[in-house]
Amino acid sequence: MTRKVRVRFGPAGIGGVKQAPKNLENYNKKGLRAAEIPFTYRVWMNNNQAKEIGKIAKKFDIKLSIHAPYYINLNSQYKEKVKASKKRILSCCEKAHYLGAEYIVFHAGYYVKSTPKGCYLNIKNQIQQMQKVIKKKKWKVKLAPEITGKKSQFGSLDEILRLVKETRCFFCIDFSHILAREGKINYKEIFEKLKKFKYVHSHFSGIEFTSKGERRHLITSEKKLKELLRWVKRYNQSITIINESPSPLKDSIKALKIWKSLN
Repeated sequence: MTRKVRVRFGPAGIGGVKQAPKNLENYNKKGLRAAEIPFTYRVWMNNNQAKEIGKIAKKFDIKLSIHAPYYINLNSQYKEKVKASKKRILSCCEKAHYLGAEYIVFHAGYYVKSTPKGCYLNIKNQIQQMQKVIKKKKWKVKLAPEITGKKSQFGSLDEILRLVKETRCFFCIDFSHILAREGKINYKEIFEKLKKFKYVHSHFSGIEFTSKGERRHLITSEKKLKELLRWVKRYNQSITIINESPSPLKDSIKALKIWKSLN
């Protein structure tokens, strides 16, 4: 029996609290069915606002997710920084619960002076602690550590998938970050590792990078979108693809058109 495949596209961003209803309706009209709320610098809505935006998203069949603040390092040598990082992530979890957003995407940390093994164990421990809070609060959300684009950051594909296996958290596969981090991308190898999952939450955009990794996001080329989407189709993978380019709405629409042309 073949599994039912659902592919959703959407931008990073819904505008502010006042703009969100109109923007979500517009996304729906354009055929987009996902959007990621960027709390990348601060959590900018309260629980009541989150409830209202969540109702609107549900009405327009928009699957919401959250990107937590950039100021996170679960492997910091300073306890106060780790504590503050967890507080930021858990604040996003609370808002996600009221939004009806299932996944909280975040960059877990930096290796700093740790060995990769030590860094992994520290981050694993902090994720497990946060999961206890999530369970206690009865929030219907999942932590989704993201593959990161810089070599100084924790978050290779294998590290993230090991976290998923050992903590039962979720994940965000940023294909652009894999390219920036590794200097190349092997889609067959990636999708072989992902095929056991019924669903994948992901990011994709153009990207500029150096030998140290990610530098900045760029407009997404049709060629690179076609390459990714052909692999999605080949593996029959249910996936949400959030675009983080400088023009995320246009690039999400571009991706949707390409996907339709392949089917």
